[in-house]
Amino acid sequence: MSRVSMQRGVAGLSAVFAVLMAAPVLAADFVKPAWAPGASKDWTVTIGVEGRMLPTFEGSDRYTFLPFPLFDLRQAGTAPKFRSARDGFGFGFIDTGRFRAGPSFKIKLPRRESDDSALRGLGTVDFTLEAGAFAEFWIMPWLRTRAELRQGFGGHHGVVGDLLADVVVPMTSQLTFSGGPRLTLASAAAVSPYFSVTAAQSAASGLPVYDAGGGIYSYGAGFQARYQWSPQWANSVFVEYARLASEAGDSPVVTLRGSRDQVQVGIGLTYSFDMRALW
Repeated sequence: MSRVSMQRGVAGLSAVFAVLMAAPVLAADFVKPAWAPGASKDWTVTIGVEGRMLPTFEGSDRYTFLPFPLFDLRQAGTAPKFRSARDGFGFGFIDTGRFRAGPSFKIKLPRRESDDSALRGLGTVDFTLEAGAFAEFWIMPWLRTRAELRQGFGGHHGVVGDLLADVVVPMTSQLTFSGGPRLTLASAAAVSPYFSVTAAQSAASGLPVYDAGGGIYSYGAGFQARYQWSPQWANSVFVEYARLASEAGDSPVVTLRGSRDQVQVGIGLTYSFDMRALW
């Protein structure tokens, strides 16, 4: 994808992000933000663990199983916030009920050459922290939209943006189904460490030299089911599918040693409890 196309993609994501940031103006049923004077000082803390079956590296056609921690914090007495498996970790500094915005974080594990024989000669990409912000707006009581924009630190130093929409359908008071489309954009600096092949790497790996640029990184869809056993305990299962696109999908790392089709499957268990704020 050309530099102009990438700039248009980032501009489009920024425009969507700006629209979501302005969404509170459209919401008539405002509630008191969590930081407002008089808001509750008690909190509900949620902790848990999620097991995920995921590709051994981005673009791989082989899979591995890894555990991931789960954490959430909300005002006591409020309902749990909807969260999809593709959401970054974040909390709403602004929360009007229909609209939330605040910081967002994602962690990308390091990609080591020893992780998979397909990575032979490609070297190691270090651990990455992606930090930025999210904005989400409930267009309807059953339709959530969300945008995230994050900057990478560590293994990559690029910009990544996610656009998500989820139809959320409570089947019973305990069981909720949800799902919808996903789109990810990424700059060249976020894509290149994982999908480019330098001359030295080409000589060591046997793959052709390739310079990966930015643009549409992936598109796909996700589905989730959540069951609330009690006010404290809940289970969730999910399936997320992403099709690597553009220059990431065309990388020889993918076309010769992996697959454009990326699937993640996971199951999680969480426990919630109340605590008094320390301030």
